[in-house]
Amino acid sequence: MGKVALGVAVGCAVVACGIAAVAVGRRARSRRGWGRAVALLKELEEGCATPVSRLRQVVDAMAVEMHAGLASDGGSKLKMLLTFVDSLPIGNEKGTYYALDLEGASFRVSKVELGGSRSMILKHQVELQVIPQDLMTGSTEGLFDYLATTLEHFVGREDKGCDDSDDKIKELGFTFPFPVKQLSVSSGTLVKWTKTFAIEDTIGKDVAQCLHEALTKRGVEMRVAALVNDTVGTLALGHYEDEDTVAAVIIGTGTNACYVERVDAIIKCQGLLTNSGYMVINMEWGNFWSSHLPRTPYDFDLDDDSPNQNDQGFEKLISGMYLGEIVRRVLLRMSQQSDIFGDSAHHLSTPFILSTPLMASMHEDDSPDLALVESVLTSVLKMPKVSFKARRLVVRVCDVVTQRAARLAAAGIVGILKKIGRDGSGGVASGRTRGKPRRTVVAIEGALYVSYPAFREYLNEAVAEILGEEVAPNVVLRVTGDGPGMGAALLAASHSLQR
Repeated sequence: MGKVALGVAVGCAVVACGIAAVAVGRRARSRRGWGRAVALLKELEEGCATPVSRLRQVVDAMAVEMHAGLASDGGSKLKMLLTFVDSLPIGNEKGTYYALDLEGASFRVSKVELGGSRSMILKHQVELQVIPQDLMTGSTEGLFDYLATTLEHFVGREDKGCDDSDDKIKELGFTFPFPVKQLSVSSGTLVKWTKTFAIEDTIGKDVAQCLHEALTKRGVEMRVAALVNDTVGTLALGHYEDEDTVAAVIIGTGTNACYVERVDAIIKCQGLLTNSGYMVINMEWGNFWSSHLPRTPYDFDLDDDSPNQNDQGFEKLISGMYLGEIVRRVLLRMSQQSDIFGDSAHHLSTPFILSTPLMASMHEDDSPDLALVESVLTSVLKMPKVSFKARRLVVRVCDVVTQRAARLAAAGIVGILKKIGRDGSGGVASGRTRGKPRRTVVAIEGALYVSYPAFREYLNEAVAEILGEEVAPNVVLRVTGDGPGMGAALLAASHSLQR
């Protein structure tokens, strides 16, 4: 072999060795990158772990905080607000009633005809309206005039042709899902706006009176017979359909709970008297906090970046507003410490780009190649060509975050049952009747529970685990349909002056 040929051969060998070395290096870096991603997943799993022992600690903490909130205002993170609803619909309500359900950026008006026997709803008409953005930040008069105008038109259409439509003042149930200091069952002053509302001159005003004045100005003979929040409306409908319903929980974009409490247990209102001896308590449980709640660095960072830092701690762990965002933060950390998503993961830096519904769709993708996961990663997060192995990792992250949320929500529900003696733990109010566990129904609403099967299954399983095989079969978690609106109309009926 000549010197030239030998040189060429040696050069080719060097190049080949170099290429091989680069390939080996890339594979090694890829393995190291994948190892870092898997390590982050294991850390997340450990940080979000909710064994039954921990859930029972959360149950006990919830019950303790409920006691503290009933003992004094400010004694607990739980507000434990009086609603002045001392009786719930029992099925003998009769007549025609209206409801206005303010949901946030939209609202529903409805008309309900009740037949006077349990679960006998003869007719139910509903109309959905969107609130113009400028009215959410304008004036009190502008917002309530718009609500009253919609009600006027709705009543006019529904009552057209009815001979007795103007014989008496119409009764209205008003669902108002914002913090309110309740003054009576039919009145309450706004403490603060949430969501996207910011009408300063409404704060401190009686919102029922604001609506009444707007209706009167338009000549609509209608009275607010019940002012409630969405959880109380859900409880009312649940009790109307099943008299063993003692609590209601909403788990959607936000979360809250209410339940029926003995008046003598409300220490901060000693001397309070009701005909029934009971009162519905609005817990505002989104603000619940305990050191037993499992938090990860992603949760701490989310709280630091939120406009309500150190508030709504429970809500930030379990509600639909935040689950997708927690997953995004986990995936962002993985992209920063590994190359499993390639070089196009910069969109993961956008807060709230991954909504909880999209996260849920990825979590429940049952296609063989996880095509839906790939679609979300490509179209929403702009990360094309993510490997199947990495897509499986994404699904696992969604699962860990969802499972923690559902199991903590379950612990909160059992905490309520423990407080009212329906968890079978023993004592005077042990949830037993003549030695047998007492049947207990919890009404549930909200898209996270109703429309997310994996979340619902995790929650139901956790409730059964915490309660045990003897008590669990006697606790029923029941979905109500249109609880906030229908329940408000039912409460208007049960508290109507015509009765």
